[in-house]
Amino acid sequence: MVTLTPDAIDRHLLVLLQRDLPLTARPYAAIAEEVGLPEDEVLTHIRRLGDGRRGSLIREIGPIFDTRALGYRSTLVAVEVPEDRVEGTAAVINGHPGVSHNYRREHQWNLWFTLAVPSTEDIETAVKTLVGAAGGFPHLSLPALRTFKIGVRLGLESGDGLEEVEAGVATPPNGLRPPNERDKAFIRELQRGIEIVAEPFAQAAQALAVSQEELLQWMREAKSRGWLRRFAAVLHHRRAGYLANGMAVWEVPRERVDEVAAVACRLPQVSHCYERVTYPNWPYSLFTMIHALNREECQAVARRISGEAGVREYSILFGTKEYKKARLKYFA
Repeated sequence: MVTLTPDAIDRHLLVLLQRDLPLTARPYAAIAEEVGLPEDEVLTHIRRLGDGRRGSLIREIGPIFDTRALGYRSTLVAVEVPEDRVEGTAAVINGHPGVSHNYRREHQWNLWFTLAVPSTEDIETAVKTLVGAAGGFPHLSLPALRTFKIGVRLGLESGDGLEEVEAGVATPPNGLRPPNERDKAFIRELQRGIEIVAEPFAQAAQALAVSQEELLQWMREAKSRGWLRRFAAVLHHRRAGYLANGMAVWEVPRERVDEVAAVACRLPQVSHCYERVTYPNWPYSLFTMIHALNREECQAVARRISGEAGVREYSILFGTKEYKKARLKYFA
């Protein structure tokens, strides 16, 4: 597949689309006004960027929900799989609807996936059942204890680099009202994504038998409740030129985690930063995802964190194959 080469207008639009789509009936008209172009011209550019058959840069445009706020429990799982069994194991894991990401990485623990289940299910039981079905190989469940940063915008304009999103994410407040059946219906419909048309929310509103304004008001309320982080475009990182994906893991004493995380979160190349559980055979308490144009840049970012934070024990697990990357389908 030949990847499109974006022009200057494309690059600017891609930056705007990654931030947050305006919650109006005609969001692309609002974007067009911001960039000083006619709405139909903006739509033409975005359709070109979102046509998967032509090597599009846009993976999808849709809602980014907060897993914990919606009542789900999640974990990151590392599996040690014999090299000749990795493909088959990954295929079984991909079949679980709660798996949103699944990567092969360069390490003894060579298969890494995220799993989320409703709070009515026990996450550790779900992990053991899934890994057992996939071959029963040694595994580690590494749930996040704290989230320091989540999300990234890929800078595509000259000199942009990466931009941070949602650094210092707050834990959803206690007592947050769980989604009711009406809310779940809205979530199920919206997570289908939207078409690149002048009124992209009209189809979802029709399916829900509500007006567009009722749907948009629900989305605004969902943001205020912490359920909806933003409605935005997610790009294909590699097609956008960010070829290196390194998960840097850091051996940090618990009393220094906040300090080291603050150093890492300041860097735009770090898209995610979590404190996770440790084990005797896995002493790494801090995880940072680094996105860069190449491995050398990833390694340079890690060296900078190491030097500024004074942490010498770390490792970078580079992703070598993406088996699955998809938005989690809630209340499916």
